[in-house]
Amino acid sequence: VQLQASGGGVVQAGDSLRLSCEASGRSFANYAVAWFRQAPGKERDVVCAISWSGIGIYYTDSVKGRFTVSRDNTKRTVWLQMNDLKPEDTAVYYCAAANDYGLPIIRSRYTKWGQGTQVTVSS
Repeated sequence: VQLQASGGGVVQAGDSLRLSCEASGRSFANYAVAWFRQAPGKERDVVCAISWSGIGIYYTDSVKGRFTVSRDNTKRTVWLQMNDLKPEDTAVYYCAAANDYGLPIIRSRYTKWGQGTQVTVSS
């Protein structure tokens, strides 16, 4: 599986963005997918994760109620809808995949990574 993230940009606080993570490879449906983000000088932390079926979903506390993750295995795509963006959401966002039928949220479990997409939120 190879991943391609897109959809980042420069927005103002309160705006919305939709990130996409497109996968190549026939086994995409076997993978849990997560979005991570990394701000300058900080660790790369998990934002959310979605299980292979789309039934299991995890959000980190700071994005609950604002971000929504979804997937369509027939399109080999995972989306991250980000609403009510805040300056503290500014980071490079990465999608990653884990060959796991569970819902891993630990970075080391993810072995496939896309390139990052920059999200910048101005106040």
